Formats: sequence, structure tokens, C-alpha cells
Amino acid sequence: MNVMKERLPAKLAGHSLSAGRPDPLGATFDGEGVNFAVFSANAELVELCLFSDDGSAELARIPLSERDGDVWHVHVSGLGPGTRYGFRVDGPYRPEEGHRFNPNKLLLDPYAKKIAGQLTWNDALYGYDMNAPKRDLSFDPRDSAPFVPKSVVADPSFNWGDDKPPRIRRSETLVYEAHVKGLTQAHPDIDPSIAGTYRAVASEPMLDHLVKLGVTSVELLPVHYFLDDRFLVQKGLRNFWGYQSLGFFAPTPRYSAQGDLWEFQAMVRRLHAAGIEVILDVVYNHSAEANELGPTLAFRGLDNASYYRLTGGGRYYVNDTGTGNTLNIAHPAMLRLVMDSLRYWVEVMHVDGFRFDLAATLGREADGFDPNGGFLDAIRQDPVLAKVKLIAEPWDIGPGGYQLGAFPHPFLEWNDKFRDGVRRFWRGDDLMTADLASRVTGSAQQFDHSGRAATSSVNFVTAHDGFTLEDLVSYTFKRNLANGEGDRDGKDENFSDNLGFEGPTKNYTIRKARDLRKRNLLATMFLSQGTPMLLAGDELGNSQGGNNNAYAQDNATGWIDWVNTNPDLTDFVAKLSALRREHSVLRQRLFLHSRPRERDGVADLFWHRPDGEVPSKEDWQDPDWKTLCVELRTSYGTPEYAASDDVIFAVFNAGDETEVTLPSCPQGLIWEVILDTTLPEAGPHNPLGGKLIAPAQSVLALQRVPMKEDVE
Repeated sequence: MNVMKERLPAKLAGHSLSAGRPDPLGATFDGEGVNFAVFSANAELVELCLFSDDGSAELARIPLSERDGDVWHVHVSGLGPGTRYGFRVDGPYRPEEGHRFNPNKLLLDPYAKKIAGQLTWNDALYGYDMNAPKRDLSFDPRDSAPFVPKSVVADPSFNWGDDKPPRIRRSETLVYEAHVKGLTQAHPDIDPSIAGTYRAVASEPMLDHLVKLGVTSVELLPVHYFLDDRFLVQKGLRNFWGYQSLGFFAPTPRYSAQGDLWEFQAMVRRLHAAGIEVILDVVYNHSAEANELGPTLAFRGLDNASYYRLTGGGRYYVNDTGTGNTLNIAHPAMLRLVMDSLRYWVEVMHVDGFRFDLAATLGREADGFDPNGGFLDAIRQDPVLAKVKLIAEPWDIGPGGYQLGAFPHPFLEWNDKFRDGVRRFWRGDDLMTADLASRVTGSAQQFDHSGRAATSSVNFVTAHDGFTLEDLVSYTFKRNLANGEGDRDGKDENFSDNLGFEGPTKNYTIRKARDLRKRNLLATMFLSQGTPMLLAGDELGNSQGGNNNAYAQDNATGWIDWVNTNPDLTDFVAKLSALRREHSVLRQRLFLHSRPRERDGVADLFWHRPDGEVPSKEDWQDPDWKTLCVELRTSYGTPEYAASDDVIFAVFNAGDETEVTLPSCPQGLIWEVILDTTLPEAGPHNPLGGKLIAPAQSVLALQRVPMKEDVE
């Protein structure tokens, strides 16, 4: 390797430069030094900037004079893990043509495995003069280095021991959506020194709770390095949810007690030991650099025209995401970055899957959304990613942005039709019984095509975005004033119902009705085909005070209240989870279509009116029909060797008390009630005379059991 001619300052005596390699991208420690490689197709000069251990002093600027294609690289001997660095990139500053190079702005490495420090908002962060009449067409010469975090050379090695991915089958999955800090910050039994951190998620109190609930997969809101938006900081708020990613390889240090990678890795290892998967909510559709008036922090300064989708000749940004910009996933460099990031989190950090924020953006090609587009094809053929769970949020605000059901196998998808339909049925809206039938059977209209499984539908009643379950039954209107946006943010239509009083109440009758409504909503989700997802805190009765968009509430509003809990509701959720595990008929891979099975000629699905008759077309369109009864069997398409005699009869009664005629049973068998939401603590019992009374506002589930002989 030839030694390069550039001389290093005296502060770096003992180090030497060489050409290095164009791969891997990022900063790689090889035992002798660090290889730096970064992509830029349109740059004229790329400089590596080395900083003091605390990041306050810039020690050297090293030109990356070696270029292979569009990758600039250099090797610096004697450097090791812990080295703080950044890049300065020079080139044309012609925003109207899409180029915004400004060497005065220190840039994060997109491949940085670790990032130290938080950004300090200052006008020097912007590539243009914010006070100039031409705004972003002007040029700002101030140095941004004192105000930006620094990339850090990391050694991600970790003693994984005998760690193995749980590899939970999709049919056995129960997703628990949680926020690292929100989940653990206020837990009274977690060591305060680690509360709100990765280690707290895998602490003994949390593991005990998750195991009790039967959770198989914890889905964490974004943990990639992200920023607090300037407008939030000015209002004294923070970006709590984390959907402003800037570092796609680096875990955010704000959830780390010591700022080390091993803390995240240790969390994963402990969760795996408990049989629980880790799924990350990832944001590859946009970055934290906002629109043309945003700061220059990484991608914009490295190669704006390559990393972003631009419009208006190049000056403006396509905004399919609603955040000001859209990353150009169709560009090879951006596609490579995303794929490298995903593989890194699987291979090095041992995560088990990903939930893709605004995934419609990732599947959009020049002519619109394409289920066989470049990114979706790339991820499906990748041998590393083929082993993990892939979950899409199937919408964005761009053209043709609603794509529920359009993603290819093996993607699962968040199903908002399930959320809204189930909420409306239990609110008592007319003509929702037919819709509920579709949701209970896996939303086949959306998902039963192209070999997709019934587990493709991620069924949820609540998620981080919207009301909690407690607030869903306590508020008719959102209460978002604390966000500082005049209550204009967040969805206006939540299909919620306060059941007689707006907000908290001590009225026993209302509280009892609310508790029943929560049990009905949860029971419907657990009894439905698909993959259930529970919002962390719903099992406790957690409230956000009616805030349905708590994205900026890094406080008691956003943190789960572990003190004022409803233990009976927690026990009920655990009961539902156990019921689902015990009955494979509730979690099938194949859809149910009332087709006769080869094994016995009996259909796999029967719909019933309360009187036992088959519903007519007129019944399905009857606004007064509020009691849906369904008999579920193993799907007609399930192979003989895997077939089960498990049968469940479920009743969803959003109306008044109703007499229900039970289906006939084979000789020697009888129906047994195993779930009654009006009697959540009741054990199994047998109705008499082939009929039962479905209480008003109730969910019932029954199984067939052998008839007990009378013993004298």
C-alpha cells in the first residue's frame, strides 16, 4: 500500500496515510488503523475531519484523494475505536440545479455506527444565510462543527454467547409496540440509573411482564440516531417518538446509560433468552434535514442530488412523506445504504425484523407504487433479510399513497381497516357487522392473493399514533394543546366514544362500561385471524390525557403510568393471549372461505344469526343487526397431516342482551364457554339446552369438549 504524500499535523504524529479501500463504506477499524470510505458522485473535494476525544477541537483535515467510482477513501494508521470524525465536502453550490455543497458544514458519516452528542441548533447549521433575501440560494460561510454531533469509530464486537434468534412463527406472533423510554422511564421497580434505556427494556420487571402477557415480539419505536426538531426545541419540547432519523446504523445514545453499543446488544440478548424477538421501527423514507430551508447535516452536503428526490429543476424536494423531503431509494447509493443498514442490524445487532415507516414511499417508482419495485425486490431476495420479519406501514401522503394489501409476500402490513372497523362496530355504528366479519377472518379482500398468508394482516385497535385504549373509551375529541400546535395536529376522526362523560370520571356505571368496551375491543383482536399487535400500556389502562399525537411529549404524558394500573385488565390480556396460543384455529396461515374440507366435507367457516340461521344478503345490509356469530374450523386448504379438530364458536354482540342458538355438536361433545367479556374472571362453563344468553355488549367464545357422564 503506497503511503500518501499529505502531511498530518503535529497533533497526529505517529499516524500515516495510505490509499485505503472503497469498501466497506463508513469507518472500519482493522487493527492497524481506520479505513474511511464515503459516497459522493458530484463532489470535487472530500475531506476527513478528525476531532479531539470530547469533539470540541478539530485536529486535522485530510483530503480523500483516492476515488474509486463515486466512493472516496483513505486509511489512517494508528487510529482506533473512539475516534471522533466528520466530513467536509466541496463542490458546486447551485441549489437551483440540486447541488448544495458547502465545505464549511461538518457532515455526519451516513455509515457511522456510533454518533456522540446531540445537535445544538444554530444558524451556522444551514448551508445558506437564513437572513438573506434569496434564502436558500444564498451561501453561508460559517463553520458548523461546534454545533453538530460527531461520528465515532466503533467496535461493534460483542460476546453473544449462545444467543440465537427466537424465530417465532408468524402464526404464533404477538407484537407489543413500545417506546424504549416511554415503556420503562416511570416503572417503579426498575433501577433509576437505567430507567428509560435499552437495558431497562430487558430488566427483570419488564421481562416478567412481557412473559406474563405472552408477548413474542417487541416492536420498538425508532432507535436510529435522530434529532429534536428546531421548532420543538424552541417550544421546550422534544422529538419523543423519533421519526427524524439521521444515522441509520447508530443506536441513539439518549436511550443508553453509558453511550455504548453493548447496551443495545445486551438488551437483545436478554430478550432472546426469554424467547422474545426484537423488531425495529425504521425510517428510510426521509431524513431529518427537512426541505430546502432545512439544515445541512449529512446527505444534503454529501451529495444532495443523489440522496434525495428533487423537483422544480432540483431546488425543491419531493415531499411524499409530509416531513419536507423524500430519500431517493431508487438511487444505487441510497438503496445500498438501506440494505447495508438492514443487514447490519440483523447480523451485528441480532435484531429479528423491521417495521417500515411510510413503506409506500419505499415502493414508489417513477410510475407509481410497484410491488415489484427495486427496493421491495432487493429486500426479498436478500438471504440475510429473508430470515426476519418484515412489516409495512402501507401508506404515505404521496400520489397513490394508500397501498393496504399491495405489498408482496413475505411482508406483513399494518391494517388500519381492522382498527377503524372494529372501533366503529363497538361504537355502535350502523352497517358495520359485515365489515367486522371481514376483519375477523383476516381481511381476505385485501390480503388473500399472490400466495399471501392470513397472518399478513397486522391487526391492531391502537398504536403509538392515536388514542391509547383507555383514551379511546374516554374521549370523543382529541386533547393535543400541549403539542403547541393549537390542537390542529393529530387525527380528528378517531371513531372513539366517551360512554357518557368526556375524560376521567369516578362514575361507577361509566367506568364499568368503559372497562367492558376495552375488553370487547381486545377480545375481538385476539379472536381474529391475522397477527395481533398490542400497544404497550393498553394492558394497564394507560392514558395520555386524550392526546392522540404525543410525538413531542417526553414526559408523564408519553411515559407509561405503571402505578395507577388496572391489574384485572392485565390479567385479562394474559388470558386472551393464552386462549390464542391454545387454539390453533384462531391463528391460521390459510384464509377461511366457507369451503368444504376434504377430510370431512364440513366447511371451514360458518356465519350465523343469533337464531342459528345462515345470514341472508338482506341481513348483511341490516343496520339493526348487531350480533355476529361465527364458527371457525381449520382451513379447507390445510394439509391433512396438519389438520385439527379444534373448533371455536364466537359471538360479537354490540347490541342488547340476545339469545343465541348454538350450532349442533357431534355425539358425545358439548359447547363450553371459555370467554365471556362480561365475566372476565369466570372459568369455563357449559350452557344448557343448546342455547345461551349473550349479554349486551359482549364477546363470547366457546369450544367443543367431551360431554361428562353423570356419576352416581
